[in-house]
Amino acid sequence: MDFVLQILFFLFIGAAAGGLLTVAGKLFFVQTDETVEKITESLPGANCGGCGFAGCEAYAEALAKGEAKPNLCAPGGLEVNRRISGILGVSVEESEPQKAYVHCNGCSSATEDKYVYIGSKSCIAAEKFYNGKGSCSYGCIGFGDCASVCDNGAIEIVDGVAVVNPSKCFGCGKCVKACPNHLISLKKQSATVAVRCFSADTGKTTRTVCKNGCLGCGICEKKCPEKAIIINNNHAEIDYGKCTSCGTCAAACPAKCIEILVKCN
Repeated sequence: MDFVLQILFFLFIGAAAGGLLTVAGKLFFVQTDETVEKITESLPGANCGGCGFAGCEAYAEALAKGEAKPNLCAPGGLEVNRRISGILGVSVEESEPQKAYVHCNGCSSATEDKYVYIGSKSCIAAEKFYNGKGSCSYGCIGFGDCASVCDNGAIEIVDGVAVVNPSKCFGCGKCVKACPNHLISLKKQSATVAVRCFSADTGKTTRTVCKNGCLGCGICEKKCPEKAIIINNNHAEIDYGKCTSCGTCAAACPAKCIEILVKCN
């Protein structure tokens, strides 16, 4: 008899717990937005933040509310843009893919280290010691923090400087955030002209510490037919909204720190 009572007791406890869970489920039920779920499933799940939001789910929520454009997912590209536009019932807004670019050419033959660094092999860590080990305080430190955050293996360290393989780059922008010297930027894919220097020193000082540095002479600015290049903070900068990639600036640069890139489709 005692055995039967124990079984009945446990059955009662189980039924009561089940009932409480059912009631709690109804009381605390949160209505999910099917649109957000569909968009989230359509996104690549990289959570790179390149769209300007905390992650894919945050971007999906903003899209569902009409607070973001469907063409901001760089890793997903046009295919994801089309899927999202279909879910939202809006026209596809095509945007040109962007590629990361490292504004430094301070290779071992052009510059030297100012001290022997024996600390953690991290650009962020090394930058805290007199702006890095290199003679140029604005140059690539070369420990590959940018490469370590790239999910596509698009960046490698070549002769002490980070180099991007545009055919592998999705333009997510993770490397841009990882570089402590802010040497990496995103440029439109069709742009085939770029400046490989980001030094804020005067031309004389820059060329003392790096043979490949920008002189800040302004010849490129004067020669550009589109007024797309200016000298800012002692180095040349290109406005890709105006640049037609004609190459005039590269041909005119006496320091040869403006390069013509191979177009990547």
